[in-house]
Amino acid sequence: MKKTVLFDRHKKLNAKIVEFANYLMPISYSSVNEEHLHVRNEVGVFDVSHMGEIEISGSNSLNFIQKICSNDISKIKVGKAQYNCLTNESGGIIDDLIVYRLEEKKYLLVVNASNISKDWNWIIKQNSEFNCSIVNISDEMSLLAVQGPKAEELCQKFSNQDLALISNYSFIVSSFAGFENIIISKTGYTGSGGYELYIPNHITGFVWDALFNQKEFNLKYTLARKHRIRPEELAGHLETLSTELENLEHGSQRLDELESEIEARHARWTENAQALTEKRKQGARRLAERSMELLAQLAMERCELDVEFIEITAEKLDPRGLEEVEIWIATNPGSQPGPLNKVASG
Repeated sequence: MKKTVLFDRHKKLNAKIVEFANYLMPISYSSVNEEHLHVRNEVGVFDVSHMGEIEISGSNSLNFIQKICSNDISKIKVGKAQYNCLTNESGGIIDDLIVYRLEEKKYLLVVNASNISKDWNWIIKQNSEFNCSIVNISDEMSLLAVQGPKAEELCQKFSNQDLALISNYSFIVSSFAGFENIIISKTGYTGSGGYELYIPNHITGFVWDALFNQKEFNLKYTLARKHRIRPEELAGHLETLSTELENLEHGSQRLDELESEIEARHARWTENAQALTEKRKQGARRLAERSMELLAQLAMERCELDVEFIEITAEKLDPRGLEEVEIWIATNPGSQPGPLNKVASG
């Protein structure tokens, strides 16, 4: 069985240790209920160093990873990450993973602990036509997830970079707690906010101790598993979520009320708009009828023309919202009629 470099620290804290993905991993330190609430309200640290890390680089690295993954790798810019799936020839999923673009032609694939060997073998098998450099650094790296609403404030103590500028699914490579070349990423390990720290094994213990020496944060050791709940822990999680669910239900009811109010206002607006449109139509028609009378009078007085008005047609709103009509006339009774011009209500 493998152990993370922090195993002795977990043992001293009386953590409950179980076998997982060929590792001896801590799953709890106190109670599930306490740890869950603490991460949701303050800050906790997860040792997830059992996760696998595979570096891929070379001139064909983009095309290679594009072939073996389901998402569009070309969309990842340097400093960004992307959730992905490793797929077989038929499109079936071998594993889910996160792809980091470290440099223009260098990537880091973070895979699940239980699939490291399987993923590695598949990736190597597909590389024959791409000739990329592929290195499994899983046994050289540790991964700490600092999670919770106060995670940013805590981590900022150890970085000279503004961590608030790291957007979702982004990362920086920077110093942390006095050590260089630490990957600080933000991919949402728990959904409570925070950062993932990729740390070389030989300095992981120092970083862990530095974090927990910040006593004002009441930092707690928390579950080492990612989104996995044992059956006996389910009741505890449901209990801590009950208040949040009640708040969500209340919010949902309020949204229903707002939706009903918006629908009522929309109905009134539609009714008013229809009434206004009808008034515009009536105004345009009255104007057209008056125009016809004046035109007939002028035609008779100045041109001695006997004008026959055929019809008023084509009522519609023009782009300015004005009603238009078209007047069709015949200059002599029985002759071919044609449109005279458009008369607008405005």
